[in-house]
Amino acid sequence: MAIVDLYPTSLRLLGRPVLVVGGGTVASRRAKALLDAGAHVTLVAPVLSAPARAMADAGLLTWHARGYKSADMADAWYAVAATNNADIDARVAVDAETNRTWCVNHSDAQDSAAWTPAVATVQDIKVAVNAGGDPLRAVAIRNAIAAALETGELPLQRFRGTAGGPASRHLDTRDHRSGSVALVGGGPGAEDLITVRGRRLLAEADVVVADRLGPRGLLETLGENVRVIEVGKTPGHHPVPQTEINAILVREALAGNRVVRLKGGDPYVLGRGGEEAVACRENGVDVEVVPGVTSAVSVPAAAGIPVTHRGLAKAFTMISGHEELENVPHGSDHTVVLLMGVGTLNRSMPILEAAGRGPDCPVAIIENGYAKNQRVTIGTLGTIAALAQAGRVRNPAVVVVGDVVRVSPLAPAELATANYGTRETIRTFS
Repeated sequence: MAIVDLYPTSLRLLGRPVLVVGGGTVASRRAKALLDAGAHVTLVAPVLSAPARAMADAGLLTWHARGYKSADMADAWYAVAATNNADIDARVAVDAETNRTWCVNHSDAQDSAAWTPAVATVQDIKVAVNAGGDPLRAVAIRNAIAAALETGELPLQRFRGTAGGPASRHLDTRDHRSGSVALVGGGPGAEDLITVRGRRLLAEADVVVADRLGPRGLLETLGENVRVIEVGKTPGHHPVPQTEINAILVREALAGNRVVRLKGGDPYVLGRGGEEAVACRENGVDVEVVPGVTSAVSVPAAAGIPVTHRGLAKAFTMISGHEELENVPHGSDHTVVLLMGVGTLNRSMPILEAAGRGPDCPVAIIENGYAKNQRVTIGTLGTIAALAQAGRVRNPAVVVVGDVVRVSPLAPAELATANYGTRETIRTFS
């Protein structure tokens, strides 16, 4: 049999009698798969392997503890010959041909009337792969496809309703019972730092409500029928107020859409995700929160800076650059992470300096974390504001204040000495 001779199809075997001849490992796997498909399985073999014996003892199938007889084929819609004896398997295949029953002959794949593909099931998607009679190759390809479906790299969105189940719906006949909202944290911006769950939900979405930060490149992978609603904010400019964003999420979900609210970082870390979740629940909308990698921790890491480090810092405080800093714990051994704090450096740095850190406390600013144009500026509390102005540092950026900046491979050598002065470095990543 050549691969061009195959006509791929799917069999609905629910309630139909099928025959498996053989009691070993392969036969038990095939019997289990047929049982999962709802078939009535008859297993013919003098001796059974442990998995097959367990199914027989549980009454899941009918077992004839003997050798194969031609009469066994009489009522079968489908047959599997897997005795590991080529002569017996050939007899089963000949009887199946005479009976016009499709049969998989595991002793002679090239002459088999049917092949068993490598199968993966992801949600209600079933993928079957044949690879020219090479089962290991088929399994490898199947696994790769399944992984791409699980991670959302392949589209999961439905375009037609499926018969029966509660998820069934047509795109043009929506109702509020099938709508939902997922608040997805996209991480600091790199497309491959979103979680697997977040990526999959994005692939299933009908509507994406997007910020200006986060993995924007993933929007280009969406299908043409997916609507993207832009609600991005910039400092001091909120073209779509939060109340309207909440209303959009509720309205689209009640229209029957699967809505993804794609955010940068984590939805619950200065992302107002809590407000959006409350709005959904108050309006009877099913909502889930998918955590993301917050920029407060990940963006410093992109510059080689841990927010805690043994001997340097045991704790850290994350705060918006727009907030007051007077109550932040004192000392350079307590890391301070400021989000979107570039515009307030002239006010925030003197406050932190006066609170016991001193002018020589190390400071790093990481712009566009994980992007191709990531840039790191390193100075001190006494110099960083002037440095940032001279270097035209802009948001989005994360400011890290504390001794942990010394750990960065981008920090100047003076940071490791007691005589650290005011040398600053600006490094650009390409």
